[in-house]
Amino acid sequence: MTPATLDPFTGIAHLFDAPYLRSAFIAGTCIALAAGLVGYLVVLRGQVFAGDALSHVAFTGALAALAFGVDLRVGLYGGCIAFALVTAALGRRSGADDTVIGSVFAWVLGLGALFLSLYTTSSSGSGGAGGDAGVNVLFGSILGLSGGEVVADVLVASVVVAGMVVLARPLVFASLDPAVAAARGVPVRALAYGFFVLLGLTAGVATQAVGALLLLGLLAAPAGASQRFTARPFVALWLSAGIAVGSMWAGLTLAYLLPRMPPSFGILGVATAVFLASFVWTAAARRRHRRVHRAPAPGWGTGAT
Repeated sequence: MTPATLDPFTGIAHLFDAPYLRSAFIAGTCIALAAGLVGYLVVLRGQVFAGDALSHVAFTGALAALAFGVDLRVGLYGGCIAFALVTAALGRRSGADDTVIGSVFAWVLGLGALFLSLYTTSSSGSGGAGGDAGVNVLFGSILGLSGGEVVADVLVASVVVAGMVVLARPLVFASLDPAVAAARGVPVRALAYGFFVLLGLTAGVATQAVGALLLLGLLAAPAGASQRFTARPFVALWLSAGIAVGSMWAGLTLAYLLPRMPPSFGILGVATAVFLASFVWTAAARRRHRRVHRAPAPGWGTGAT
């Protein structure tokens, strides 16, 4: 029995005593930072469907790796990056459209059915370890990451964050007005390729934290909330990253204090709560704005000139 099950307040003091929790916080912080930054551009560019498709691609890639007996991460990253490049190549100049994504998405789901059949009928699919790996891909396994997996996830997430820092300004410009950006000499098409590669890497690394089924929530919820809290693009970009990291920390803490709660549920629960709170914030701001504009000017009706 952990200290958290005896006394939550005492449990907080021992939060980082367990090595697996320290690893989860280290990897989770980097993953959430990458997801928050990339997720903001996903929402800004109106390509949330691409994030949803990538969640299924991640699972299909993992099934392919299990079916052929290779490292699961090869299938995760390989599938997500390949899907990202295909959708960027077949899409419009500024990025892939929903028709392209939907068509490729359907083909990927067909491949998933094929790999699932191959995996379940092979000798490798009869063992418990393989089944556990499939479940972990669906729902995340951030508390079970090995030391090598933590290092790999930190490195991949760091590459994504560095790429976003370098490309943030032209990406935002190209996302808000691709025609004007192209006229000003911004390489809109090349940026679309670069962004989709970063999105594919983020999908692969985030799947290990929250799972393929909940991947879209980590990409979209912090970004959607940040857009409601502020209209300034670069402030919203980093606010999205902050919300994602805060959700990761809060979710892992809740999973430690409440052992029956899956960490992925806690992480996405907090992120969704912040997203819902952003609606309350927006509504309150509108009411304040209306009251200010309805209030009479000083001296009005008092005879003042």
